[in-house]
Amino acid sequence: MILKCENVALSYDGRTVAENIDFQINEGDYLCVLGENGSGKTTLINALLGLKKVAGGKIVYGEGVKAENIGYLPQKQSVGVDFPACVREIVRTGFLGKRGFRFYYSKVERERAEDVMQKLGVTDFAKRSFSELSGGQQKRVLLARALCSAENLLILDEPTAALDPIVTEELYEMTKKLNAEEKISVIMVSHDVAAATKYANKILHVKHEQLFFGTTEEYLKTDLAKAYLGGHGIGD
Repeated sequence: MILKCENVALSYDGRTVAENIDFQINEGDYLCVLGENGSGKTTLINALLGLKKVAGGKIVYGEGVKAENIGYLPQKQSVGVDFPACVREIVRTGFLGKRGFRFYYSKVERERAEDVMQKLGVTDFAKRSFSELSGGQQKRVLLARALCSAENLLILDEPTAALDPIVTEELYEMTKKLNAEEKISVIMVSHDVAAATKYANKILHVKHEQLFFGTTEEYLKTDLAKAYLGGHGIGD
């Protein structure tokens, strides 16, 4: 088990935004969290990251799963577009949470950063300033940084927001490849039901409460999925 939510309730500014959240993900799972704006998805992510306390229920983490070992790619870009650091330096900052009081990156960390950059196609512009990159390239860099933090779990909150369709597809493909090859569990928040059901093996659908949790195959057979996919599910 990576983590599970047991009857979790979430609040924001004193108002309940989601409740009855009850699910579990295991090693190698790729979970997509679906729901409309304001349905509690980002609040749930903040709770999973330990950035927000639950209003009820509890979140249980598997052995070895700690906040500093979770890779996180937020919805809003966490590096300013005019940030002067080069790509390689930004990717390596993914290890800051693990570095403790060391003032340097270890050889293992430097090698891991280079390996991650190679996997995500970032190496060719590793010496360039982050501010010089396109939106798609910047997202790759931030994904590489998140992967340096991730030991067993990668969380992405609307990672394809503001990206064009081609770059969006590339990001989904890269994330699925990382999930399969790195054996890292993925939790991705998305509005894109079609993409979610194409790449994820599990779906959590929330709208102020849990509407569905289960496998993608099970989800596609529901009226809920058919409504969001324009009336077309498995077997139609």
